[in-house]
Amino acid sequence: MTLASFRRASRALLISLALAMASALPAVAATVVSVNGQPISDTQVDQRLRLFRMEGNNGGRKGAMEQLITESIQMQEAKRLGIEVTNAQVDQAFLQIARNLKVSQDRLTAMLRQGGVSSDTLQDRLRAAIAWNAVTQQAVVPQVQISDLELDQKAASQIADFQKFDYILKEVIFIGSGGRSGQANRYRSSFAGCDSAVDLSLAYTDVAVVDVGRRHATQMPDAIAKELAGLNVGGITKPRVVENGVSMLAVCQKEQAEDLTFVKNGLEAEAGGDALNKQAAEYLQNLRDQAKIIYN
Repeated sequence: MTLASFRRASRALLISLALAMASALPAVAATVVSVNGQPISDTQVDQRLRLFRMEGNNGGRKGAMEQLITESIQMQEAKRLGIEVTNAQVDQAFLQIARNLKVSQDRLTAMLRQGGVSSDTLQDRLRAAIAWNAVTQQAVVPQVQISDLELDQKAASQIADFQKFDYILKEVIFIGSGGRSGQANRYRSSFAGCDSAVDLSLAYTDVAVVDVGRRHATQMPDAIAKELAGLNVGGITKPRVVENGVSMLAVCQKEQAEDLTFVKNGLEAEAGGDALNKQAAEYLQNLRDQAKIIYN
């Protein structure tokens, strides 16, 4: 072998070794955006996009990136407030998703893997969701205020005429199934008021008379409240089939009373949820407006 040939062979060997070493090195993830100095890589975006596709989310690559930006902001705010999310909390949330899908955790992990998604990708999203929920409870909930006057006015507007009564009731139950409705109707035709309800029941077998006590119409299903509204004191509702037999309600006392408590409680929960969601969204938007987001 001549010196020139040796040199050519040596150069070829060095080039081959260099290429082999390059292929053995792991690919370096490129930063596509940074949030307050925290990088988000193209690998993270690709993984989130794959998760989107598994879920049927059509947000695309931009949607995947924006979701990661939001989660980065949420996690940074949680850290600022001293909120920590444990691995146990994330594991529990992951398990709950598996239960909702009626699969095991291992099966859920395998399903993700089949879609080209690392389980860490889903767990990262769960961690951010848990953190943001804690931020909301700590920083937003105390700021949510609901006007009692506004709730009263809204509740009053939703009360129907048949819901403006307060009752003291007894329930007469014919226990068991099969033929009990006929006996209940005979009892009803002979009913002469709450004072004789128990004595009248003695003529029948397997009958219970239960003191229901005071109930406002808004605490009962509309169908029952409407029927009771049409009865006077001493009246009794038509038999209706219940889980343990056939039931009727006897009116022992009846008064006009517009009680907004029951309706107001439901409205308060609804209004509170709406107000909380609105303020949480504003809180997050403010954080995003102040964040230093750099797209590469």
